[in-house]
Amino acid sequence: CAAPGGKTLQLLARGAKVTALDSSPDRLKLLRQNLARCGGEAEIIAGDLSAWAPERRFDAVLLDAPCTATGTLRRNPEVIWRRTPNDIARMAALQRQFLRQAGARLKPGGSLVYAVCSLEPEEGEAVALSVDSAMGLSPDPILREEVPGLAAAITPDGALRTTPALWADQGGLDGFYIRRWRRL
Repeated sequence: CAAPGGKTLQLLARGAKVTALDSSPDRLKLLRQNLARCGGEAEIIAGDLSAWAPERRFDAVLLDAPCTATGTLRRNPEVIWRRTPNDIARMAALQRQFLRQAGARLKPGGSLVYAVCSLEPEEGEAVALSVDSAMGLSPDPILREEVPGLAAAITPDGALRTTPALWADQGGLDGFYIRRWRRL
């Protein structure tokens, strides 16, 4: 999910050279508009990760994976009525596939960050458990100092799990699960 471009713009602001891949031409149009509005430049590719086979490998890949978006419940309450257990299982399977493909596109020593805006452990924690050393990836725990103000959201295994209850006095946060690995 490269569009609408919030994460892309944040990466650009940190000096990264970004290649943004999304399967939806309509969503990529929104990404292009947001990049133009903010003066950002990125390589934009319309395509499906499962079919995309670049010749080059990357220093880092942020897989903002397609998901049920249950973590956006506080802003989009209708999401609870639009999702079924079958949706969760289907998305989790797609995320596992995309994680394997994203990991294969890393240079040695490269970083893979997996993120979903889902509250469902089947889409976050369970998918992350499917990553093993046979994929050539090693866990790279997120450190407290990397996420100021979110130390309470770091899990014992070094992932980040936010919920709408976090920072409730300030309106809350979306629910996210974020995990990082490094290519061996």
